[in-house]
Amino acid sequence: MGTWIILAVLAGIVIYAISLYNTLVKNRQMAGEGWSGIDVQLKRRADLIPNLLESVKGYMTHERELLEEVTRLRSQAVAGASGSPEQRASLEGALSGALGRLMAVAENYPDLKANENFKEFQDALEETENEISMSRRYYNGAVRNLNVSVESFPSMLVARQFGFVKAEYFEIEDEADRAVPKVKF
Repeated sequence: MGTWIILAVLAGIVIYAISLYNTLVKNRQMAGEGWSGIDVQLKRRADLIPNLLESVKGYMTHERELLEEVTRLRSQAVAGASGSPEQRASLEGALSGALGRLMAVAENYPDLKANENFKEFQDALEETENEISMSRRYYNGAVRNLNVSVESFPSMLVARQFGFVKAEYFEIEDEADRAVPKVKF
């Protein structure tokens, strides 16, 4: 009788450990899925920028420095696509700030504001910025769940045993970069 009780307790512990492992795997996968969503939206934004810049070049002859800065920051963001969330957040935050300045300067050009292509790119950029924000919230929530699982007892015992580690949040450091660029005219 005592042997059966010991076997039942051991079986319960094994089943519980398997459940904790599966929870850790699920949380890691959700964080990966969230990062993929951010990556897709950042790529979409990077693809929109050259078209947006092309539509404003003819109008903004005096703003060449700003256009070059946006181009440079876009190139850096694309080149840093394989970086950590912290590195990507820094690059993307700088790009968002430059895009915000570009949109603010565009207000000085009434013909540009009336241009249909520019309006379409504005709308697409605004939609993409909103998607990035939603993707960032999803990713950071998934990272929070993973990190709680990795740090909480008793799941931390399983996490250590199988090499689960905390993930980085996707946070924008500069408070000014937190604002979505204003693209409404």
